Amino acid sequence: MTDVLIVGGGPAGLSAAMFTGKNGLKTTVYDTDATWMHKAHLFNYPGVQSMDGSRYLETLREQVDDFGVDRQQGVEVTGVESTGDGYRVTTEDGEETATYLVLATGANRDLAEDLGCDFTDDEVVDVDVTMETSLENAYATGAMGRAEEWQAVISAGDGAAAALNILTKEKGEHYHDFDVPDDAKALFGSLVDDGDE
Repeated sequence: MTDVLIVGGGPAGLSAAMFTGKNGLKTTVYDTDATWMHKAHLFNYPGVQSMDGSRYLETLREQVDDFGVDRQQGVEVTGVESTGDGYRVTTEDGEETATYLVLATGANRDLAEDLGCDFTDDEVVDVDVTMETSLENAYATGAMGRAEEWQAVISAGDGAAAALNILTKEKGEHYHDFDVPDDAKALFGSLVDDGDE
């Protein structure tokens, strides 16, 4: 059993995975690579002057991999269900269970509907400020919970909000993922850009 199952490998799903993996939660991401980011070019993403959407995804995947996330590339989730104390996802290769589920499938809300999440009058998944759905420990991020605001940085922020809420539940206190340079050096050593160049 893993701690966090994430369905979707766009900005929302990979951001959630980055935070949960970085902070010690066993995390699996299922990614069919069907994200609209492959059609994007980022000029409006903080810290990025100009980057092709596919290159952005490559960079984010590398970060997720560095944090030990089990990234199931090209594996489609065909079903989700509550187990009473967590969630189970089904693929053609089998099943996996976890305490937490993050749905990050963009505007495709079929899995959320199958799971029994509440929807709003706008026909989007009803989520709170932490991206948690009407089902405890199940989150819906990005375009799943927004009628029109589909943008990479918003999706990434939604994924981070879900991950930080999961970490808050796991750690038993409000969790803040904020590193100072010494923390980064201890974690990544020479990979850290210390800004001296």
